[in-house]
This record gives sequence, C-alpha cells and structure tokens, in this order.
Amino acid sequence: MEASVIAQSEGRSPRIVIIGGGKMGEAILSGWLSQSEGMLSALVPESFVVVDPGEDRRCFLQEKYHVQCVADAREVSQEADLVLLSVKPQVMMDMLATIQDKPEFARALFVSIAAGLTTERLEQALPAGAHLVRVMPNTPLMVGKGASGVCGGSHATHKEVVAVKDLFGALGVACIVDEADMDAVCAVSGSGPAYVAAMVEAMRDAGIELGLDAQVAEDLALQTVFGTASLMLETGQDPKTCRVAVCSPGGTTLAALDAMYDAGFSRVFEAGIRAAAQRSKELSAC
Repeated sequence: MEASVIAQSEGRSPRIVIIGGGKMGEAILSGWLSQSEGMLSALVPESFVVVDPGEDRRCFLQEKYHVQCVADAREVSQEADLVLLSVKPQVMMDMLATIQDKPEFARALFVSIAAGLTTERLEQALPAGAHLVRVMPNTPLMVGKGASGVCGGSHATHKEVVAVKDLFGALGVACIVDEADMDAVCAVSGSGPAYVAAMVEAMRDAGIELGLDAQVAEDLALQTVFGTASLMLETGQDPKTCRVAVCSPGGTTLAALDAMYDAGFSRVFEAGIRAAAQRSKELSAC
C-alpha cells in the first residue's frame, strides 16, 4: 500500500472504512468529503463505510452524508484501501481482535487516532505485517482547524506517512514527528484546546469582576484569542513579535504581563504540559 491509497484505481473510487462514527469520526468523514481539490477530490460518499454499534448514530450518518453504515466491522464486505480506527482506546484492542483475520482488511493502510496507544501495541493486534500510521489530532479538527501529529509504524512507508499527513492537513495543520515525540504532541496540541478554553474562562471571569457583562466579557475574550491566532498565522508573526507589538513602555499590557509572570504564568503552562506528557506516557504503558 502506498500514498496512492485514496487515488482512483481500477475504475473505482477508493474504499475507506471508518470504525467509530462518533464526533471525531464524523468530523474526519465530513472534512474529507468536503474537499474538492487534490487527492481528496476522488472521495465520494460511496467511498466510505462507517462502522458504529449505535443504530440512531448509523441512521444519522447515513441520512446526512449518504454513506453506507454497518453495526460491526465484520460486516464490511468489500476490500478496504484505508481503515480509520477512531474508537475509544479502552475498546480498541477488543475491536481489533474481531478483524485480525478479516480478508477485506488484509491490504489496507490502518490509521489510528486513539490517544495513548503506540504503533507497537496496535501492530500486535493487527494482521501480521499491517501498515499502520498513528495520528494525534485535536478537537478543532471538527471545524477544519485541527492540529495533528503523525508518525508511522514499523511497516508503514514514508509515502504512506506523507499521504496521511496530507489527509489530516486538509483538516487543519499536520506535522510528521517521531513516535517518541507523540507524548509531547498530546500534551501541547492534543490537550491544548482545554488550556485555551480555560484561559478564555479566566479572561471572561476577570472581566466580570471588573464590571463587564458576562456575555460581553466572554465574546471579547474569545474573539481576542481567535483574532490573535489568526493575526500570527496570516502575517507570519512569531509569538514574541506579536507580544512585543502590543506592549508600550509603561502601558497597561506590560503591567499585566509583569503581574502574570510574577504569579508564575510561564511556570504554570510548563508544569501543565509536562504533567500531560507524563500522563500520556503512563497511559501508553497500560
């Protein structure tokens, strides 16, 4: 299996099986179907089979995206080119045991988005010699603004890893990393949306304490985070340049930053990200 995994071949559209039709599985399905350029333009609803045990969920996905849905991966009846593993980590190994000898998956490229499960561990439960790529996405992927780390298993080729990077790059930003760095990816971007949300909460609550209406304070805080990120992305400014540009000598911003740094602003983030990385290591060893 090579990077042409989603290219049309033999007169048929590529076949992608998504095992796990929850929020992330749906976000990936929706994002891939919405692309009209590049290699993703080959994908059509008929390209997909979504596996989900929930009848209501299957009906919803089938009606909204016009894709085939089945309750169990053992019901997949056609050869798959790519199998996206998007079930919860705690049920992943049991699910993989049911498809280990399934001939329809024998030549597929497997892509896992399960947090904490290493490629080595997954390969033990996959068909012998299976090609596997691991991805650590985050929840903004659901609106096409994700940040994903990508690494290959022992049998995956470089072209396959690049192909998967491009697949997830279509849903935001994707970077190829060594698997040893995946705990750090989890800590920085995988858990990162929670840090940003907590910061917005803190900014909102501080504004409320100063007399702002709660909704006004939240709107201003949220737009400030969004606008600042957009400014840096669209202009190419690095964080330091962006920060310094707002600071006037003796002004309000420097007063705020001095107080934040004195209170341990940088140390708090470093401690949190280190704790998340350590927990990721612990989970991957379970």
